[in-house]
Amino acid sequence: MTSRAPSPATGRIARGGKAIYGAPLGILMLEARFPRILGDMGNGATWPFPVLYRVVSGASPDKVVMQGAAGLLPDFIDAARDLVRLGAEAITTNCGFLSLFQREIAAAVGVPVATSSLMQVPWVQATLPPGKRVGLVTVSAGTLSPAHLEGAGVPLDVPVAGTENGQEFFRVLIKAEKDDMDIDLAEQDVVEAALDLIAKNPDVGAIVLECTNMPPYAAAVQAATGLPVYDIYSMITWFHAGLRPHVFG
Repeated sequence: MTSRAPSPATGRIARGGKAIYGAPLGILMLEARFPRILGDMGNGATWPFPVLYRVVSGASPDKVVMQGAAGLLPDFIDAARDLVRLGAEAITTNCGFLSLFQREIAAAVGVPVATSSLMQVPWVQATLPPGKRVGLVTVSAGTLSPAHLEGAGVPLDVPVAGTENGQEFFRVLIKAEKDDMDIDLAEQDVVEAALDLIAKNPDVGAIVLECTNMPPYAAAVQAATGLPVYDIYSMITWFHAGLRPHVFG
């Protein structure tokens, strides 16, 4: 009886070395209880691709936004490393104020890191005609410091408007006065901040939304202002495109 020769190798080798596959983007999450509606960075259904989440214990919105994330850098680095061990090939965060940690997290994890929607400002500025500049809408203009701007490469004279004086958005997300949120009132707060921004700065030619909870309202801001609007969704879909380029043909 003639023995059958082994099949030749095909050259198709599956590579191992991590725990989870098919989700190359890792998201560091603040610890919060407010609702994360569709469009919010913390809603998994927002993304057209799978993502990995890691909640950083003790990193409340108040501590990160109002208190400068004091003492939290080691926790964010540990959480980012956990995501990389799981399989993340790049890291982002769900608070624009974490631009404070951009350099440190990037240095610690060895993969691409994009901590903040604010990092888009130089890109968007490059698209605008002479005499126009980017403006920011943030959850808290009063605590968005020069250090936050510098961490994201944003000019220190960028015009900024915040939602602190609104009816719903700030007090639910930052002050944690209740778990439920009136979506219409939250949208109104973000739109009014954007309208205040351009009323005080008529040279604004595009808007970047700092807060990762603002993408659900980006279309309303664009409709109200008539300006291009960029947010964490626009940035992360771009960021992910480099991790998994589209295959044509």
